[in-house]
Amino acid sequence: MKVSGFTFIRNAEKYDYPIVEAITSILPVCDEFIVCVGNSDDNTEALIQNIDSPKIKIIHSVWDDSLRTGGQVLAIETNKAFDAISPDSDWAFYIQGDECVHEKYLSTIVKEMQDNLNNPKIECLVFSYLHFYGNYHYTANSRGWYRREMRIIRNDKTIRSYRDAQGFRRDNKHLKGKLIDATIYHYGWVKNPYFQTQKRAGFTALYTEDNTVITKIKQEELFDYSKIDNLEEFSGSHPQTMQKRISAQDWDFEFDMSKRKLSTKDRILRFIEKVTGKRLFEFRNYDLV
Repeated sequence: MKVSGFTFIRNAEKYDYPIVEAITSILPVCDEFIVCVGNSDDNTEALIQNIDSPKIKIIHSVWDDSLRTGGQVLAIETNKAFDAISPDSDWAFYIQGDECVHEKYLSTIVKEMQDNLNNPKIECLVFSYLHFYGNYHYTANSRGWYRREMRIIRNDKTIRSYRDAQGFRRDNKHLKGKLIDATIYHYGWVKNPYFQTQKRAGFTALYTEDNTVITKIKQEELFDYSKIDNLEEFSGSHPQTMQKRISAQDWDFEFDMSKRKLSTKDRILRFIEKVTGKRLFEFRNYDLV
């Protein structure tokens, strides 16, 4: 069994993406790792080169910033990385620049890839998600945050990144997947409030050319993490690759659990999910087998 990791990245330093932590968190289970480095205003490529692993293969890309409909440029860059993996790989392990996998899951992930290698009914492996928010001690869990997504897919180039690269589809149809006992730790909403504002402005520019919207975001200067409806405290451990970054946290954020702002509708839907285990009206790119 051969496994290829793949990702894309641009301006990792400028927007404080934990891309090195993301790559190194799954590098042990990959035979090669394709990194599509976009045209950047910082030292993103040097960050990747400094990982200093023979598994790393860098390809270069120039983003088409005019492709703003639904953030489709993100899917295009994802596909560039996917298309560059070796044709003899069996599985393709996708990770985004603000995601990590805890080392405690790696043996399970390898076993699932091996166990399902010759099962054509399984086109992807689906992970649960923890969305960290504000700092490393809280996770966001309201219905606006996706709870699952595929991150391992077959090395089948008819599979394409979908919309703004959250997941994958084939001919706009869901892939058949298996939910595995492994979790992606998403750190996209955990960084110094200054960098969070800068990232939001840069990310928003991928969706709109309305400078008034982008300017308004930049004027905030420091992102206000208090504007959140619901958080839960996290008491578990973080991936080893994230420990240095976590210890360097240089901002404060506390959430008052008594000030949760869930609507009546959300409370009802959360109750149904708790009782049945089913999330009604959930967006999916996959069908579980």
